[in-house]
Amino acid sequence: MANTVWLEARKEATIAAATDRLGQLKTTIKSDVPGIDLIQVVGPDHHVIASSPAARGLPPLSSAWPAAEDPQEDVQNCAEGSVGCVRLSALRVTSAPDSPVVYAGKRAPAEGATGLINAIFLTQGIALIILAVVTTWKVTERTLRPVEAIRAELAAINVNDLSSRVPETSGDDEIARLARTVNSTLERLEHARGRMELALNQQRQFAADASHELRTPVAGLRAQLEEAQLHPSETDLAELLGHSLRDVDRLQSIIADLLLLERVDAEVLRPKEPVDLSSAVRAEVSRRADPGRIRLRLSPDVTIDAIHTQIGRVITNLLDNAERHARHTVSVEVRKHQDGAELLVDDDGDGIALADRERIFQRFTRLDAARSRDRGGTGLGLAITRDIVQAHGGTIEVGASPTGGARFTITIPLTEPSRSTPNTSHSTHTPA
Repeated sequence: MANTVWLEARKEATIAAATDRLGQLKTTIKSDVPGIDLIQVVGPDHHVIASSPAARGLPPLSSAWPAAEDPQEDVQNCAEGSVGCVRLSALRVTSAPDSPVVYAGKRAPAEGATGLINAIFLTQGIALIILAVVTTWKVTERTLRPVEAIRAELAAINVNDLSSRVPETSGDDEIARLARTVNSTLERLEHARGRMELALNQQRQFAADASHELRTPVAGLRAQLEEAQLHPSETDLAELLGHSLRDVDRLQSIIADLLLLERVDAEVLRPKEPVDLSSAVRAEVSRRADPGRIRLRLSPDVTIDAIHTQIGRVITNLLDNAERHARHTVSVEVRKHQDGAELLVDDDGDGIALADRERIFQRFTRLDAARSRDRGGTGLGLAITRDIVQAHGGTIEVGASPTGGARFTITIPLTEPSRSTPNTSHSTHTPA
């Protein structure tokens, strides 16, 4: 705005100076530029030679006197009280030392008014900045309040109690998603801790049971040897050796089964191969002392992906269990059922009560005298069977058999058709 005023003032000063050089200057100067109403021509003695009507009777509008080498100067003058502040362009008419100077311009806002306006704007700016800071602080405090609640809750949580949860806010903003993620993580940690505690308790129980089971034959063996040592003349050496060997066999069986339990989990990553389940059953039955006691119903082409030695141990354990409790016969059936291979082992013994059908899969479990040590079991066979079946992605169940005893049913996924191998086995059915 000020630059525009000075441009107009220069233009008017140039016109007045040209008029003076041409000798056409009159006492009263008429403005040729709209808005530029203050015009004076002042002699070297600072006497006003001519002026515009608005400047008539006023002293020189400015004391500025441009030099000959720089004949034009823009000035703002507030010294004249009757006129107030003015913006002027001062221009020498000629370069002669006694050249008059033309002043042309207009009134400008007073410095006080400008300062007041500037102060008002400054005050408004400061007020807006303070308001913005306070608003930002309030919004930030409100936004971060849930974060502080989450931090405080997390600080209070310890490893012994992971049941606490951080407060969740409504909506789907970042803080709400953070709270849900934290709670989900705490839930997973709580479940993982529960599983770890369960595993540790199972390990402790297993160690206690194993110690007890191993202690029994060791104690029996020691008692027999000490008795023989005390009464060597009365000891039947053959009987002593027989009892001792039976206890050693039992120790060896328990230790072998304990080692197998540990290997089952370690062998989960071993590569599996297609195994014909019917052929595996037939091979295991052929090794029995009395295979004629076992009735078979084996369907062909029932192939599973398995570790052959482990599946063989499953069949052996089920046959051992069935023969220990059968009165006369054991029945084994292999068949396809939907997408799985089923192995069913039946005996015609006393069966298993409904309340005990889950407990028998626990390690070192014996239900009654019929399942005593004298019958040859270690108490680990069914636990080993369950672990192997589960490691192969299968399930094992026990229920009532049509023959009156117990039926064990194992289901394992069939192998993929592209991996199955040609199978030449045929169905074998021996009537009961």
